[in-house]
Amino acid sequence: MDEKWRLTFIFAALLLVGGAILFKLYLLQIVSHSYYSSLSEKQHSSSKNFPPKRGEIFFQDKSGKPRLAAATKNGYLIYINPKELEKSKSDYEKVYLRISEIMNGKNEILTKDEFLALAGKKNDPFEVFAHKVEKDIADKINKLSIKGIGAAPESWRYYPASSLASQILGFVGYNGDKLQGRYGAEETYEDVLSGRSDYLKNDGFVENFLGFGKKFFLPPSEGNDLILTIEPAVQIFFEKKLGEALEKYGAEKAGGIILNPKTGKILAMASRPDFDPNRYYEIKNFEKFKNPSIQNIYEFGSVIKPLTVAAGLDAGAITRNTTYFDRGFVKIGSYEIKNFDEKGRGKADIQKILNESLNTGAVFIQQKLGQEKFYQYFKNYGLGEKTGVNLKYEREGDLGNLAKGKEIEYATASFGQGIAFTPLALARALSSLANGGYLIKPYIAEKIVKSGLPDKDLKPAINVEENRVIKKETSEEITKMLVRVVDEALLGGKIKLANYTVAAKTGTAQISKKDGRGYSDEYLHSFFGYAPAFDPQFLIVIFLEKPKGVRYASQSLGEPFGEIMKFLLNYYETPPDR
Repeated sequence: MDEKWRLTFIFAALLLVGGAILFKLYLLQIVSHSYYSSLSEKQHSSSKNFPPKRGEIFFQDKSGKPRLAAATKNGYLIYINPKELEKSKSDYEKVYLRISEIMNGKNEILTKDEFLALAGKKNDPFEVFAHKVEKDIADKINKLSIKGIGAAPESWRYYPASSLASQILGFVGYNGDKLQGRYGAEETYEDVLSGRSDYLKNDGFVENFLGFGKKFFLPPSEGNDLILTIEPAVQIFFEKKLGEALEKYGAEKAGGIILNPKTGKILAMASRPDFDPNRYYEIKNFEKFKNPSIQNIYEFGSVIKPLTVAAGLDAGAITRNTTYFDRGFVKIGSYEIKNFDEKGRGKADIQKILNESLNTGAVFIQQKLGQEKFYQYFKNYGLGEKTGVNLKYEREGDLGNLAKGKEIEYATASFGQGIAFTPLALARALSSLANGGYLIKPYIAEKIVKSGLPDKDLKPAINVEENRVIKKETSEEITKMLVRVVDEALLGGKIKLANYTVAAKTGTAQISKKDGRGYSDEYLHSFFGYAPAFDPQFLIVIFLEKPKGVRYASQSLGEPFGEIMKFLLNYYETPPDR
């Protein structure tokens, strides 16, 4: 019995010891693999990573010539390794002064107190003293031969036009411990722009055991260049006018888009306030990194009325000669919808609905159409979906209220209330009025340029008939009506151009409360238009969020719209059409 117990005990002990060994091997092989692999690398090999060349981003001028928008600069960072510093505090102060003298104010550096605090962290292997240092300064730092202080190569992104198109470009910053594109084109096209590092390795095992040293060189994979559609002169002028409107009316935000309504090519897209991607790290409010033209949705108000009129004309529910009796209000169940001035016009035709922006007229057309057709047209306009623009983080529109089937929701949607979408989705829908009736796919990245390989074209193909939302005749009819809005009604005809036809409409919409219950006393102003009206090259959508001291969009945005359109027509030497 004792012998049997002894054998059982020995067997159990062997199992425990064996299990412990297996568990330790598991920790070494699986859990700590990366740590020990790294340690082995340091003991047996020396390696150096050279930053890959990140592709450049270009705007293009009106002739198609690329203009640099983002590039990579090479230089050095100055580092300290507190773990290796072997000096007293007084010595640290001398070291700091010596390095500061060499830097001579050319770069932002740590303060003396920051340096002393970091130098005292004896378990800290790496801290940065200064970034973006030129080679001559880096060489002087290295020649000091101070243990624990040195210079190392680094690359950084450079944006020569500072804040121009910053929300389109994004920036390159740290995602964890890796430099990557963040926001905008830099993030959207990270895989296109980034490259693989060169990797130069000298393997100690080969030298020790085989008697010769080998250097293995893995060739780099350079990033590709990206060509955007943005025209820099147009973008500069556009941003200037948006900035002036923002400041003049104390608005929270100003933004907009300029595109070709036939092709979807975006010539400018901007918002204010913006940021300088060279100094993105100074921004505390990350909202500035967002592109509101694709990331914010708004209830736009009366700029939607042309879409309602076009749907009514296209379906045959109305003609341009159709009339209704305007009492200044219309009852929908227990709700009462009023015109902006609460006045009635008596007998009114469709042109008057657009000229005087009559809410009652928009409701009249929606009721003539019926809910099913109205909903279908607005879905066909693409207002409930993403446009498909080639930038990340685009939001889709919200037509959810129409899905409820309530009469009041359809009535308010007819003049742009209760439905929301991005400014770019609005520009896309309105382009169908300008271009003969089809839905475009807006694009902002035009091509990828690969070294030694053919360019990759990013322009979307458009099948006009497959993307048709209204008939060509409807497009022509609504355009004629919108030209009359400009010539006869908007600011008393002040926006009318002597040599060009311009089609346009404004919108002044109450902003809904944050809890979604009702509307505040704050407004969104919007203005859209295209020219030359019957062969349009440019469609503009601009908006002001919460302007102060001005009631209507025609008052706040009429002048900047007119100046932007005149600039475009002159800059592109567009032939007059009247």
